[in-house]
Amino acid sequence: MMKKNMGTVDKTVRVLIAVVFIGLYFANVITGTVGIALLMFAGVFILTGFISFCPLYYPFGFFSNKRMEDRT
Repeated sequence: MMKKNMGTVDKTVRVLIAVVFIGLYFANVITGTVGIALLMFAGVFILTGFISFCPLYYPFGFFSNKRMEDRT
């Protein structure tokens, strides 16, 4: 089972960055391959933000949440 390893600030920042990427793409500020790549990052940011788990944090033992019970 995945244990939550992201705090509220981390989740909020990820979702905000994703919204900015999506907005820039649909406003045609970023296009082409870069636009598609940023849309994929936005999808990952939204997914990880909502499930409160970042797979890249896990192998390094990094937690941005403060609750000790989530670390066990």
